[in-house]
Amino acid sequence: MDISYIINELAEDREHYFNAVAPPIMQSSNFIFKTVDEMRSAFEDEYSTYLYSRGLNPTVDILRKKLAALDKAEDCLVFNSGAAAIFASVLANVKSGDHIVSVANPYTWAQKLFNDILPRFGVTTSYVDGRYIENFERAILPNTRVIYLESPNSWDYAIQDLRAVSELAKAENIITICDNSYCTPLYQQPISLGIDIVLQSGTKYIGGHSDTIAGVLSGSHEMTRKIFQSEYMNIGSGIQPFNAWLLIRGLRTLPARLERIARSTNEVLAFLKQHPGVEEVIFPFDENFPQYELARQQMSGACGLLTFVMRVTDLQEIENFCETLQHIFMAVSWGGHESLIIPRAAGMKKADFDAANREHRMIRLYTGLEDPAYLVKDLQLAFNAIGHHQA
Repeated sequence: MDISYIINELAEDREHYFNAVAPPIMQSSNFIFKTVDEMRSAFEDEYSTYLYSRGLNPTVDILRKKLAALDKAEDCLVFNSGAAAIFASVLANVKSGDHIVSVANPYTWAQKLFNDILPRFGVTTSYVDGRYIENFERAILPNTRVIYLESPNSWDYAIQDLRAVSELAKAENIITICDNSYCTPLYQQPISLGIDIVLQSGTKYIGGHSDTIAGVLSGSHEMTRKIFQSEYMNIGSGIQPFNAWLLIRGLRTLPARLERIARSTNEVLAFLKQHPGVEEVIFPFDENFPQYELARQQMSGACGLLTFVMRVTDLQEIENFCETLQHIFMAVSWGGHESLIIPRAAGMKKADFDAANREHRMIRLYTGLEDPAYLVKDLQLAFNAIGHHQA
C-alpha cells in the first residue's frame, strides 16, 4: 500500500462528512441504537461497533487504520501514552509464575513495570545484552512467555537482530514485543521481520508538534482484539478523539519531516565528529557504529536522535555547556519540531558523577526542523563557553 495513500486517503470516507478534507473530531462519549438487537450486538462484541468512546470511536478508527497500514500490521490500538501501550501489551501476555526476557536498560516505564509491578504478581524478568542472539538463547526458561525488545534503544542505540530473535521466539512459542519509537514505521518494519507486537510512542515523530501524548500498539487481529477486550478496556487507557485528530494531522507531514530531520542530523553529526570537545559520537548510521551493518540491514533510516560523549573533566563543564545553549532546548522526549538536548548526568545525583565513566559524559541530542547551520552555531557557542574551541 502506497504511503501517500495511507496518510492522505486511507479510512477517510469524506462523502460521509460533507466532503471535508480534514476528518471531523467525533467528540462524543456515547452512541445511540435504534433497536434492542443492535444494542445487544454491541454489548456482545464492542470491538466491532461504536458503543462508548472508551472503546472505539470514529476519529480514533481513522488513525488506527492508518497506523496499522504503516506498520504492515493487521490491526492497531492507540493509547493515551506510550507507557500505557507497553503496560497493556506485556500484561496481556503474562500470568503469575511467568518469566520475561528483556533487553538491558529499556525505556524507564517498561523497566519499572518489570522491576516494581510485575514481581508483585509472581512475574520475573531477566535482562540481557540484546546485541547478541546467544544471550536470548541462554536466558530463555521453560516459563518464558515474552521477549521484550527496544531496537534501537534511546541512548547508545543498541540494536537487536529482530529476525533472529523472532525466529528463536517462535520456535519456543514466546511472544515478541518491540519498541520501534526510534525509527517509526517508515524506517523500520518489525512485523515484517517476524515480531508479534510492535510499539511506538505516537508522542514523538507521529505527532511531530510536541502537543499531544500517545502510544501505538500494532499486531494481528487476534492479538489486538485480545488486548482490547481486557487490558485496553479495563484500564481505560484509550486515546481521546481530539488527540487522535492531532496525530492524523501529524501523519500528513511525517515523510517530509523525517526526510528533513535525517538530512539535518547528518550535518550536525559531521560537525560533532570533528569537534575537539567531543570524544565520541554514537549514531546507528555512522560507519563507526559497532552494529552499522545490522542497522543498514533492518533500518532504512535513522531519524534525528544521536548521542555524543563530551571530553570534559568535571560535571560543571557539562552543566555550563547545556545551560549556555540558546536554541536547542533542554528537555526529555524527541520527534517534535524543536531540537532538544538531555545530559545523562541529569538523571543522577551530582555526588555520583564520575568523569572517568563514559556514560556519565553522554549528551543525547535530537535534531528538529530548524536549519542545521542554526543548530551548529548554537552548539559551537556552547563549546566555546567551556573552552572547547575549534582549531
